[in-house]
Amino acid sequence: MLNLLWLQSGGCGGCTMSLLNAESPDLITTLEAAGINLLWHPSLSEESGSEVIELLQQAIDGQIPLDILCIEGSMLMGPLGSGRFHLMGGTGIPMIEWVRKLAQQARYTVAVGSCAAYGGISAAGENVTEATGLQYDGELSGGLLGANYRSASGQQVVNIAGCPTHPNWITETLLQIALGEFDETQVDNLGRPRTYADHLVHHGCARNEYYEYKASAELPGQLGCMMENMGCLGTQAHADCNIRPWNGEGSCTRGGYACINCTAPEFEEPAFAFMQTRKIAGIPVGLPTDMPKAWFVALASLSKAATPERLKNNAVSERIIYPPSKQKADSK
Repeated sequence: MLNLLWLQSGGCGGCTMSLLNAESPDLITTLEAAGINLLWHPSLSEESGSEVIELLQQAIDGQIPLDILCIEGSMLMGPLGSGRFHLMGGTGIPMIEWVRKLAQQARYTVAVGSCAAYGGISAAGENVTEATGLQYDGELSGGLLGANYRSASGQQVVNIAGCPTHPNWITETLLQIALGEFDETQVDNLGRPRTYADHLVHHGCARNEYYEYKASAELPGQLGCMMENMGCLGTQAHADCNIRPWNGEGSCTRGGYACINCTAPEFEEPAFAFMQTRKIAGIPVGLPTDMPKAWFVALASLSKAATPERLKNNAVSERIIYPPSKQKADSK
């Protein structure tokens, strides 16, 4: 039986809300089947106040084995690195101090969500709270625990990035840990589990036919590809949102919203408005992953020249006007 402790820091709690929607099976069934004992979670546990503080201290002292430490929300280092913008209730001790001590005991330390991983939304703007991630400050290694931090298993922080995270990204990672199958080969160069980070949001997107022919939406609500005009970063974003949608059918692009690459560091500080595509000489700056610029320009030109009228018209519509139809055979 593995012990899991979950704490929330600077954030909205959205990753927990997403996790509670885990299905087939539900979260509690998943944890029980994996042999994971939930020591404490702010939304699921009965203990509060002094009971929680005692539990945390026992974990720090090694009296209770701490196998998995999950942190949701960014680390609030302010003011001036003191952490006193966020004190653990009833202790007068900054949350960052509790996390530092617990992380020294944990076999695995897991950052749940982009806030805990890289700073996320809490670090946007002037960042007056000095928000940072557990082992990253945006794209830079460091964060609260430092670039050299290793958990008791010898691993860096596991960054289950996303805003919010898909519930299955969390449960799959926990299952891998419980089965003893999680090591440094299971994460990418930003510490994200490869089970989802080896994919792109573009994979499985319902708008892929429009993308192939560069038949683009021009306004919100239209059916066409949102890369050219609407700021969609699905061809660059590392996630499998369209392969296994939320609740079996939902994703940002399926709902008509451009992908904002929320699994990436500093997604909260885009160089351009979220719903606009940044271009130079009419060419999108953010090209698809692994796509050389010259190839993209050449292929885009060919694709547009070959775009069927059906797609051209449907792309700028809010519903399908022209369904696919079989062409008549050429007469001889």
